[in-house]
Amino acid sequence: MNARGITARDLLGCATGAAVAASFNAPIAGALFALEVILRHFALHAFAPIVIASVAGAVVYQMAFEDQVEFNLPFAPDLQSYIELPAFMGLGLVSGVVAVILMRSIFLADTVASGIQDHLTLPRWLRPAVAGVLLGLIATQFPVIIGVGYETTFAALSGNLILSQAILFCMIKVVAVSITMGGRMGGGVFSPSLMVGALLGLSYGIIATSFVPSMSGSVSLYALAGMAAVAAAVLGAPISTTLIVFEMTGDWQTGLAVLVTVSLATALSSRYVDRSFFLTQLERRNINVAIGPQGYLLELVRTDATMRPIDDEIQEDWDLVEKGHYVSAAGTLNTAMTVFARTRAVYLPVVKVGGETAPSQILGRLHEVDVLRAYNKALSDAAEEEHS
Repeated sequence: MNARGITARDLLGCATGAAVAASFNAPIAGALFALEVILRHFALHAFAPIVIASVAGAVVYQMAFEDQVEFNLPFAPDLQSYIELPAFMGLGLVSGVVAVILMRSIFLADTVASGIQDHLTLPRWLRPAVAGVLLGLIATQFPVIIGVGYETTFAALSGNLILSQAILFCMIKVVAVSITMGGRMGGGVFSPSLMVGALLGLSYGIIATSFVPSMSGSVSLYALAGMAAVAAAVLGAPISTTLIVFEMTGDWQTGLAVLVTVSLATALSSRYVDRSFFLTQLERRNINVAIGPQGYLLELVRTDATMRPIDDEIQEDWDLVEKGHYVSAAGTLNTAMTVFARTRAVYLPVVKVGGETAPSQILGRLHEVDVLRAYNKALSDAAEEEHS
């Protein structure tokens, strides 16, 4: 039996689990979030250290703030009747649409801001400054957009907002988050997605319960389900996000409604983005993690690490270089496989590209069989880690 040591990815998962647990007093969700989002597998070798780290994070929270939930609801938002479940299915679809709008608004704002910055050659520090001015102007009329929004989220969960307020605050928050992220001001999307989801759920609940009041439960349950659904769709983490909501509210009696809403929201939103906000961010940077390890492993190996060194250059190598049939020593095997597919060559010269003062050099030859062998080993190691 081979003993597998802890890896850098495992340590990253431990840090993430501890941070989530310490932020929201949610040790179970913290551990599952690290496994579901960061490691993207549930390998047993990583389970124990991540759980221990998450428990440690929750202990730190409880030592500082005592054992209290983040949103202590004044009453239990119980499901009134199973006949009400189709309404939560509708909320799930609406939540998925709103989650897609939120994510695409952020990406659009980032693209537009980057285009303006490049076109006008503006300094980097001016971008967050302009975003800050815009947010300040909005905050003078709608101060609820400032900060993480826990007060507004709690008001939505408690049903203390009217319909027009909930809809307006939801729309303004989407705009504010887009400006913040597009302006590169830092921050995250988790707390904003909770606020947007709670406001959306409350708005939907007020409308839905007005049709058949006698068979409808509390609007707070719709706010709770909407909060979980939008956050799960944005993060691409339906399991851990559902648990985070349960642990943050201390209410475990709403499982049916929340699970139905979350499942439909994540299923719908994943069809219009690369499964989550984070994976779409990586895709926009040409890091394709969403399709699995087969899509990015070759990007992790440089060509000069797999090439066969040579003692002397031959004319045939330079002939291939002149035809464009070569790879850069600083490139990756993913680029090399594209060149192999285009040229159908057996091997490619590995070139260290020179500059004005230094000529280019051929450092070695990269054979296709060596690339395939490296790819096979990387896939094998990834599978071993996932199933260990």
